[in-house]
Amino acid sequence: GLDALSEVIREINALGGTLREQRVGALEATALLRTVMSEIDVAVFAFDPEGRLRLVNRAGERLLAQSSSRAVGRTAEELGLDDCLRLSETDAAHTLAKAFPGDGGVFRRWGVRRSSFRERGVPHQLLVISDLSQPLRAEELKAWQRIVRVLGHELNNSLAPIKSIAGSLASLLAREPLPGDWREDARRGLTVVSSRAESLGRFTESYARLARLPPPRLAPVKLGQLVRRVAGLETRLRVETLPGAEQIVRADADQLEQLLINLVRNAADASLVTGGAVRVGWRGGGGGHVEVWVEDEGLGLASTANLFVPFFTTKPGGSGIGLVLSRQIAEAHGGTLTLENRRGGKGCTARLRLPL
Repeated sequence: GLDALSEVIREINALGGTLREQRVGALEATALLRTVMSEIDVAVFAFDPEGRLRLVNRAGERLLAQSSSRAVGRTAEELGLDDCLRLSETDAAHTLAKAFPGDGGVFRRWGVRRSSFRERGVPHQLLVISDLSQPLRAEELKAWQRIVRVLGHELNNSLAPIKSIAGSLASLLAREPLPGDWREDARRGLTVVSSRAESLGRFTESYARLARLPPPRLAPVKLGQLVRRVAGLETRLRVETLPGAEQIVRADADQLEQLLINLVRNAADASLVTGGAVRVGWRGGGGGHVEVWVEDEGLGLASTANLFVPFFTTKPGGSGIGLVLSRQIAEAHGGTLTLENRRGGKGCTARLRLPL
């Protein structure tokens, strides 16, 4: 009897020790969470079922321009957060143009996430708000730096030989007497100058096309029919068109045709280097979208970092505009355009997703 009682007491003591450790662990975890919440540079707000604020961190206090003690207990409407609280719960952040008192009342772009949690069985709403303007400005600066670098490279490619040949021709014509073959030398030099000037003209025209792309004029388009027609335009190799059910999309037929021509031409350029094939197809996707894909058997993509940077090209004589214009057309239609190396095979796949 006593041994059994002693065993029970030991078990109770051990259980008590475990519970104490768990409680200390929970307290430490709570303390860590509070520290992180306090120090992070995004605003966090927790609201109870009545829409009253129950918790706010320092970044949230700064955004509201009021202390936690003053803000807690007030409604989302009183705090100017009711529009954020009405947003749907999604994995991705909503983008909202909004002015906050603590930000000088200036309208900025904010990323807003709304989620729910339970405290003691009672549902609460959590808002996380972050300023999107700083990272957007940083990305914009990087994009401009890349564009300026490529622009400088392209301009230098044309102007350097023009300057060099102009200097050589000036020296030639200054010679007394003129050499017997001076006309041939001058003709060759002027031909190069003309060629580089034409290249620069094509470059600026490509830029103008990119800058003045008109809004798409939407009308019903038979996607399969358009894909088959574009595939038939490529004469350097046979483009295999895989069968699929006809899909009707609302699109600008001319712009969509230009996009598909660019993708098929790029795929053919890549496959001609290796003697590979080109395949195109389409399929209805989930979520009210349709996907068109163009697959080549070229060397693949060494890097995707500059694919959609204007004027960046790895092709001799390329303008670096085709893919940029193609993505601009895709996005103007509410779609996306991506390129990726093929899995389990050589070459790459371009995927165009459009809403139905």
